[in-house]
Amino acid sequence: MSAGSAIVPASREHWFATTHWSVVLAASDPRSTRSAEALENLCRNYWFPLYAYVRRRGYNAEDAQDLTQEFFARFLEKNGVSHARRERGRFRSFLLTSLQNFLGHEWESARAQKRGGGQRPVVWDEQFAERCYALETASRLSPDKVFEQRWALALFQQALAQLRKEFIEAGKGGHFTELKAFLTEAAEEGDYADVAARLNMTAGTVSVAVHRMRQRYRQLVREEIAHTVPTAADVDDELRYLIGLLST
Repeated sequence: MSAGSAIVPASREHWFATTHWSVVLAASDPRSTRSAEALENLCRNYWFPLYAYVRRRGYNAEDAQDLTQEFFARFLEKNGVSHARRERGRFRSFLLTSLQNFLGHEWESARAQKRGGGQRPVVWDEQFAERCYALETASRLSPDKVFEQRWALALFQQALAQLRKEFIEAGKGGHFTELKAFLTEAAEEGDYADVAARLNMTAGTVSVAVHRMRQRYRQLVREEIAHTVPTAADVDDELRYLIGLLST
């Protein structure tokens, strides 16, 4: 990839070929060779929004971690994902409703287990989880809104991580580091010239590279959203909703 070249975008069909919905459905089939990978992806991508929701419901850190782990384990063990239907709505709503049902009906037995005695589908840094959750303590958001805001942040972060990965794989990790600030902030006078000097480029080339980087990031965000909604027609509405969540 040259300094200002665009990264080849994935087709719209590809957006809906390997999605979080298909990950969930694959995880529900014990015969599927994708089950283990599906479980890992599910837990890795969504553990913190769910954990933050449980904490906001009033559980302490230890119980929240156990309950979140137990939710994933029981959800899959009892084939809860077999009830998932992509056409019924957004993936985040399905997952949150499943967690709410779990807390309403199974929390006593989950809490009764010894810490670490149940299945732990994903390992996370417990101190990191609490540092992240500490950012929520000053707000008065409801548990549902905390979940949704953290979902939105996780989605945008996943798109950013994929963008970084693409730059690194193209041998342009340094370009990503220098240019990423311009994804969300407008350049001030002289900014492009400063970056150009560090990257041995012209200011005009930097401007083109930023433009294409923004385009690719927007596309990655849309692809990530497409993984979580029933149809391509829902992407724009979901994007506006997520942006609105982070603007409040």
